[in-house]
Amino acid sequence: MSNTVTEASSVESLESAFELTALDRCDSCGAQAYIRVEMASGELLFCAHHGKKYQEKLSGVARSWHDESAKLNADRNS
Repeated sequence: MSNTVTEASSVESLESAFELTALDRCDSCGAQAYIRVEMASGELLFCAHHGKKYQEKLSGVARSWHDESAKLNADRNS
């Protein structure tokens, strides 16, 4: 048996383990961040509003797009 983990599965497990907290803030307005965008030059954090605003422009250059904005609806339904 081999303990070798492929790079793709490592990235997927890191991505699924990553969770934004209340301390993470939108780079545009300072509100709580629900979206994390990983790019070659670093990462960007956005609130749901600014994430949706810039999604189309950034989707072509983003390495990954981690969206937790569904938590907003879950909080309303609780």
